[in-house]
Amino acid sequence: MTTATLLPQQPTRRDVLMIATGAVAAAGAAAVAWPLLAQLTPDASTVAAGFPLEVDLAPMVVGQVIKVFWRGQPIFISHRTAHEIESAQTADWQSLRDPEPDSARVKPGHEQWLVVSAICTHLGCIPTEHQGNYDGWFCQCHGSQYDSSGRARLGPAPRNLPLVPYEFISDAKIRIGSAG
Repeated sequence: MTTATLLPQQPTRRDVLMIATGAVAAAGAAAVAWPLLAQLTPDASTVAAGFPLEVDLAPMVVGQVIKVFWRGQPIFISHRTAHEIESAQTADWQSLRDPEPDSARVKPGHEQWLVVSAICTHLGCIPTEHQGNYDGWFCQCHGSQYDSSGRARLGPAPRNLPLVPYEFISDAKIRIGSAG
């Protein structure tokens, strides 16, 4: 009687060919899948343009200012009081450093709503609402003051708070990021 000893089996040519075929198939599948997955990722210009943001204005009370984020930047939405609207409309806008009438900064028929960038035009700080001499915004970093229309009035800010593209999709809802 002989006892058979179990020796490790040497790989055959068939084993080597199976491994090589599997590796080539995996590389081919990756080569086909890569462009497919790449096309699902948004283009850089699409990301930079930002998707529109809808904001419901119904819960806001008169005098309230909220901050939302669109395209990575803060946006102020102000529900202006009758006093704020009147002072913005009657101000001598021609004498301002960045002259612009209040009517050019709001949508007709929606004068109570102001939508502007929340970034100070001096050095990029975020001003505080309902502060300063004009009941608008006050940048505590360098002292710039904006009125209730977001126009630069005092301090080193060279320009008004930038307007943001938006449109009313109903009386109580806006879409930020539209061409409107």
